[in-house]
Formats: sequence, C-alpha cells, structure tokens
Amino acid sequence: MKNRYAFFLSFFLLAIAVGFAQGSSEYTGGMKVKLNEDGSKYFRIISWAQFWAQHSDNESLNSFGNEESDLNFSMRRARVLMYAQVSDKFLILTHFGLNSQNANNLNPVGKSDSSQLFFHDVWGQWSLSNNHAVGGGLHYWNGISRLNNQSTLNMLTLDNNRQSWATIGLSDQFARHMGVYFKGKFDRLQYRVAINEALTNGLDVNGIPAIDDATYNGREILGSKDAGKNYAGYFDYHFLDQESNFLPYKVGSYLGGKEVFNIGAGFFYHPNGSVSLDDNNDFQGEDVAIFAVDAFYDAPVGDKGAAITAYATYQNNDYGTNFTLGQTYETGSMLYGHVGYVLPSENTNLKIQPYLSLSSRSIDAIDDNATRYGIGGNLYLSGHNSKISLEYSNQKYGNLDAVGTLTLQAMIYL
Repeated sequence: MKNRYAFFLSFFLLAIAVGFAQGSSEYTGGMKVKLNEDGSKYFRIISWAQFWAQHSDNESLNSFGNEESDLNFSMRRARVLMYAQVSDKFLILTHFGLNSQNANNLNPVGKSDSSQLFFHDVWGQWSLSNNHAVGGGLHYWNGISRLNNQSTLNMLTLDNNRQSWATIGLSDQFARHMGVYFKGKFDRLQYRVAINEALTNGLDVNGIPAIDDATYNGREILGSKDAGKNYAGYFDYHFLDQESNFLPYKVGSYLGGKEVFNIGAGFFYHPNGSVSLDDNNDFQGEDVAIFAVDAFYDAPVGDKGAAITAYATYQNNDYGTNFTLGQTYETGSMLYGHVGYVLPSENTNLKIQPYLSLSSRSIDAIDDNATRYGIGGNLYLSGHNSKISLEYSNQKYGNLDAVGTLTLQAMIYL
C-alpha cells in the first residue's frame, strides 16, 4: 500500500518538474471557426478528457471469492461539446460523450451501454432581449445550487460534490432534464428557471414502496399526469465582477482571473415524485422538494499570482419519507464547503493550488450522519486546459467503516 502511495506522489512531483522545465503557452480561444468576417457568426468545438488512477482501501472480492485489485485505471470523462450562433437571436448546443469507463464495463468490440457515446445536452435557445432568453431540449439550466450547475472543465476539487448533483438519474438523464427554461439577469441578479419532464425509468425504477419508506418512481407508478413534471430554479446575486451566463456551466475556480462574490439560492420541486404506502397499503404520492443556499468567493491575492477560491452551501433534501438510495441520495440535510489557494509564483505558466473540502449529511432513514473530507492539490500547466490533480478522500457512512481513496487525475481540454 505504501508503494502505491509512493507511486502517486512520485508521478505528481515528476509532473511539477516537467512543468517547470517546459512551461506551456496560454490557451487563446480554442477551436472556434468564424463564419463571417467579424466573427459574429461562428461555431465552437470543445473537447476534454479526464483520466484517473485510483487506489482504494475498500477491500473487495470477485464472484469467485478472490481479491480484487486496489489500484484501478478509468476514463472519468471523455466529452465533446459544440455550439453555434449564426445570429445573435438564437443558439444551438450539442454535447456528447461517456463517463466512468473502466475495465469492468469495457466491451470487446465497444458495444456495451457503458462504451456508447450519448447526448448530455441538446438544446436550442432564442433571445427575448439583450439580457433574457428562452430555450428548450435536453438541458443543464438547473436549479438548487451553483454546484448543481457545475462545469466539469474547471472544478477546484478533483470532482464535484456528488450530493450537489441532487437529481442525477432520479428525475433526469445525467443531470440534464428534458424541458423548457428561461434564463437571464436583472442588473446584478441572475436567474435560471425551468419546467421539465421527469424521467420514467430512473435509478429507483424497481423500488418497492412501503409504509414509511418512499421510493423515487412516482411517474412510473402514478403516471405522468400526476407525477410527470418537475420545476427548478436558481438565483444568484453578483456583488463584485459579474460572471457570464451565456452557457449554464458554472466555473469552479478562476485562479485569480476574476474577483467574484456571489450569494445564491435555488430549488427543485417534483409533485408526487416519490411513492409510499398508506395504512391501507394503497399507493400515495409524496412531493420531492430540495432547496439550497450558497456563497462563492474567488479573488486574486497580492501581486505574485496568488488567489483564493471558497464555496459553502446548505442543502435540504426531501425525497420522501425515509428515502435512501445507494448511500448517495437521502432525505435529510447537507452542509458542504471547500477552499483552495493558488500559491504565489513568479512562473506565470505553472500554478499550484492545494485545497480542502468537507461535507456532512444527516440521514433520516438511519438516524445518523455521513461525512467526507478531501485533501488535494492541482498542478496547472496551462490553466484548466492542462492540469494534474491529486486527492485523498475519506468517507464514513453511518456506522460503516470509513473508506479512504487516493486518486490521481490527468486532464486536458481544448
């Protein structure tokens, strides 16, 4: 085990040495194709990949009773996103890729479900005015919190706080709903609201409701008339520099490129989204209601390239009576925060950013808590476009043993 940790650390230190030796040019605009002389008509393509090497102290056996490896490789994300404007009145965006591909879900000829590319986003948008727009399709204009709208290109931590993506697979396809959204801003107040269809075959599609135990499959059991729609919104006030809301993806860390302080609040509401049994063993719908408040701060520190990023949120989750699924979704509440600091340096091509994250969740179903902390660092070779991350996390769920995981990530996006 110690040798494995030494491998991860050695790789991280080697990357630092390479970064100092070679440096890296700044990323300027990416793959953007102008369709007219002034560039007002264009399309842009973004591609990114995140590769993981991960060591876990959670011992497991295969179906033959033999021990599984504690060091595994995976492709965390491989994505392509394209959007185009041939008029400032409308926009179309398409985003496809795959996630979490590893040796257990690879296919000899690439034909398994996990080997297939699928659409993450496909939506069109029409401008109502300079500051307001309406759109529709499979979209990421989510409610609840900043992290429920998090971009995967520029996260501070190794990955997003999992419980902040509060509806993945329960009512949506990979954090995207099929629906209609409105987005825009009033001076410094930005908003996004949506009316969506709920997924029929969600993660809890085979859940069996019981008295005092809800399952999240209301649309499947009660029908789309009573449980087919959900509603979401997120609102944030920008006290300092205003962030762009051109696309829905929230930035995780600006590395001192902006001075941002926002306070936000949001919700998700799914009438009859969950189902339990009444005293006569008849189905009864329960509303799913999630709301959160959060704050985000990102600013340069001094004049030598240092910067701080901080985020905190409180989220209340009501998925139905005593709901719990996969140690990920639970009725209860959550406190989460993270902070990172870009170390001062004279080298403008290379940045080092240690960080710390911490979450605590209360879980009604087990009348207990779950906690997780992460300690890590990012090595930026060219901003977020080329970076290496190393994180140790430790998670404890109720009275189960704590599980520690060390992950090394290499990421490039263009």
